[in-house]
Amino acid sequence: MSEATKPAQGQGAALTVGEHDPELVKRLEDGLDAFNAAATGHAEEAEFSVRVADADGELIGGLSARAWGGLCDIHLLWVREDSRGQGWGAKLLRAAEEEGIRRGCDRAAVSSYTFQAPEFYQRQGYEEVGRLPGIPGGHEDVFLYKKLG
Repeated sequence: MSEATKPAQGQGAALTVGEHDPELVKRLEDGLDAFNAAATGHAEEAEFSVRVADADGELIGGLSARAWGGLCDIHLLWVREDSRGQGWGAKLLRAAEEEGIRRGCDRAAVSSYTFQAPEFYQRQGYEEVGRLPGIPGGHEDVFLYKKLG
């Protein structure tokens, strides 16, 4: 028996640690979504994206988010290096906020490491609501929130 597989005491079950498992992730998401819907009364979750491309069709930047229970949850926002400082981040974020509003959201949330762009989000009207220390290099994960509409 490898160290990665250990029998669970008294249950005849096995606890296994391994690489990324898309099937397991899907089962976990489905189970957690059902639990969350039962607990909150909000079952509808809709993931969406916003992208901007140059004249050649090359990606300038993009954003991924989800709308759930009135929250526009921004997962990822990235703009390629040669296009930064041109307002694309603000345009992507505003488009996501507008889509969130269209999907019934009245607030938005995002997290950004201190070496990324928390100040950018603050300039867009987001307020810091918390920090998680312990990010490599002495950094923190900054959690930000904004009321929409």
